[in-house]
Formats: sequence, C-alpha cells, structure tokens
Amino acid sequence: MSFFPKISFQCEVEEYLTKVFRNNELITALGTQEAESKYQSLLSHLSHPPGFTTVRVNTHLASVKHVKKLLFEEIQKQFKGLCVPVLEHPKLQDILLIPAIGPRRDLKKHSSEVIVGAHCGYAVLRGAHVYVPGIISTSRFMKAGDLVSVYSDIEGKCKRGAKEFEGVKVFLGNGISELSRSEIFSSSGPLNGMGVRMIEPVYLSLSFDNVLPSYLFLQNLPSVIVSHILKPQPGERILDMCAAPGGKTTHLATLMHDQGEVIAMDKIANKVKKIKQNAELLQLNCIKAFRYDGTKALAVEKREDEQEGPPFLPESFDRILLDAPCSGMGQRPNMAYSSTLKEVTSYQPLQRKLFTVAVKLLKPGGVLVYSTCTITLSENEEQVAWALKTFPCLQLQPQEPHIGGEGMRGAGLSLDQLKLLQRFDPSAVPLQGMDINSLQDSREDDLISLANKDCIGFFIAKFIKSNSK
Repeated sequence: MSFFPKISFQCEVEEYLTKVFRNNELITALGTQEAESKYQSLLSHLSHPPGFTTVRVNTHLASVKHVKKLLFEEIQKQFKGLCVPVLEHPKLQDILLIPAIGPRRDLKKHSSEVIVGAHCGYAVLRGAHVYVPGIISTSRFMKAGDLVSVYSDIEGKCKRGAKEFEGVKVFLGNGISELSRSEIFSSSGPLNGMGVRMIEPVYLSLSFDNVLPSYLFLQNLPSVIVSHILKPQPGERILDMCAAPGGKTTHLATLMHDQGEVIAMDKIANKVKKIKQNAELLQLNCIKAFRYDGTKALAVEKREDEQEGPPFLPESFDRILLDAPCSGMGQRPNMAYSSTLKEVTSYQPLQRKLFTVAVKLLKPGGVLVYSTCTITLSENEEQVAWALKTFPCLQLQPQEPHIGGEGMRGAGLSLDQLKLLQRFDPSAVPLQGMDINSLQDSREDDLISLANKDCIGFFIAKFIKSNSK
C-alpha cells in the first residue's frame, strides 16, 4: 500500500544496487522473480517512515513503567483522546513502542502552501513540527495563523524564498503557520523556532519536542539492539569508535549502571559536544568523549600514563562498538537518495581501516560489534567475510537478542555464518498503513512482531577475539 513514490537514486547508484540485489547467490536461492519482488518492496518501504516510534527509557533515572504512564498521558494530550497504546517490548526491557497512525489519505489540502527541505520533511513524517530553518518557500501572502499545507521538496530544486513551486513535492499534512512569510524570510537574518505547528500530519506520530528529555532517548529499534548485543558489564572499559550523537554511547553507560568507563570518539567537534550534552542531560558520569579520528586511535609508541584520551595502546578495551560511517541507505523515510556511486563505494575502505584499529585495540577474549544503517553487501556481509579472512583471531558469535533476519547471500558466507548475523530488512512485512480501528483490533503480540520488522534497514555482526595474534 504505497503512499509515496519509491525512493529514487542517481542512475549509477541504481545500477549498482540492482546488481547487488540480483547477485547470483541470491537468484539461485530465491529465484529471479522473488529476488526482484523483494528488492522493489524494499524501495517502497524506504520512502515511508517506520510503523512505530521507538523510545529508549533512561533506566538510570526512571523506571519503564513510570515513563510509560507519562507517555500515555502525553499521547492523550497530543492526540486529543485517541487511544494509541504504548507497548513494552518482551525482549528489550528498556524500550517502549508507539504505533504511528497513517498514512491518512482523506486530508483536505489548503491553497496556502509551505515547502520544506527533504530532511525537515522526513522529520515531520516521524512526528516533528516544522521549524523555520527547514522552510524553503511559502505562498505569497501567508500570514501567522493561516491554515497551510506542508510539502517536501524531495529533489532539492526549490529556490529559497520562492513564492510558488511547481517541481516534485510530496504532501506531508496540514498545519497552522506560526509566522508570516515576511517574518520567515526576514533580511535581518534567519529565525529559529517553530514555523508551522502540524495539526493534521499524514502520519500521526507523537511529537517529542521538550517531552521528558532526561527520561528518554529517541532511537531506531535496531540501534537499541546493538548495545544489548555488545552487553557491556559494570566496571569494564568500553570504546564507542564513531559515537555521535551519543545514543548508543549513553545506552552502553546505562546498561553498565554508570560503572566503568565508556570512551566515545568522533572526529567532528560539534558532534563531540552533542555527545557530552546528551551524557549530561541523562546524568551519566562514566562517559568520556574525545574529538579524534578513529582510524588513528591506535598508539604507535608508549604513551604517558596520565593520558586518558586517544590514541590508545593495543588491547586496551574489554568491548568495542564500531557503528561505522556508512552510505545510510537503510534510513527511513528517504524518497530521493542524493549520494553518488563514488560516495557510496568510499565507505568500504574507511570501514576496514576502522575495523583493523578496533581489532588491535580489543583485549583477547573481548567482544567487537560491527553495525551499519545501510543495505549494501559491500558494507555489511562482505565486510564480515573480509574480517574473518583477514583476522584469524576473530570468531563470529550468536547475537542475543536476535530479532532481525539472517544475513543476505552474495558475499560467499556459509548458511551457518549468515544465521549468526542480523539484517533488518523492512520489506520483510507488507507495506501497510495503520488506522485507529485496525490498531484497536490488533493483538499486542502482532504489533510487537510488526515493529520488529517495520523499522529502518540495519546490519549487525558480533565477533569475539580469541587471542592476541
């Protein structure tokens, strides 16, 4: 039940992906028709938001039951009495799931229009209001208080300040303008704050603007699973190699009961600042964040003992999370992927550099978890095959909890090896909408099962280092 157009790619990227999802191993196992059907379904799913909002509770400060009660009250307030459940996950005791209602096909469109950038549009589809920096264009005479229809410029063709736009635009819903056109495009400089308050979004999702900021963290379901799979223990020394904005970092610290040390690295200063802000907001003290390039994090010579930051000596960490920079093709919603093939294929060598450093920094007997939010073979299963061949000290490990599907064929891994991997493929379930009636008729178990699959595209591999060679 596709509401939006399938995600579009540049021609060379589309050709590349078509070959990936029609590789010989896959065709032999599934047949040409089923392989093609799964691929086309994936493209449709990627342009739509996940069916559920995943909220990770900061169990360091509050109980899941308490936050569940507060969220239910917030839903009643925002959704004007609609009965939308807040679900506890049976295998992930620190998350809550909130179904998204939509797509709503009966919304009336207004003559006054607001055009927003693609990234702003994707945020709106997941429950956000429209903030001024995301607005590109408005109708000529728009005033504060006007009912407006909001559209996303998914191809980035609209000129800032335009009075009308006839290019490709996707309807996101209706709202009330908080400012006039002249205020939004004031010559005195860009404004901040809310530009449009969404009152009839195509997807009705809870808005988390200033909602329980110390008690919860918005994360996609697979991103929460990653930290559980690494399973950090109190007192251990953990490395999060590419940590911004700090969702997994803070989760690791919470799972350790804030006892031990979580080193978080990112090479961009503003992102490191964000990690520190999140740690402070969630009141976690065992996190130390550093601006540093992970590919250079291995010390080549003995360092001063009092130096606590990178670079680090070999075999310095009990567990390492490498949530690697990637092409990000699993993110949802995304209707137009703009990266070039050169950009897409640049990630594999970078990931291997980071992985090599991670293996050397890991203690014997230590655990390494590798993850990405993309769908390619080259950044996922091919990396596992390369790692097992390059580092005889590494052994693939079972993952707990195992909620996603097995790895994808095409990288030469055995069926047993593929079963140890987790690939979250949103096309594993039909693309279906959720209205309030079908929601109320659904069993909780069925909703949890749907949430496990109708999430972003993601990949996880877990290794143990058997010795120091």
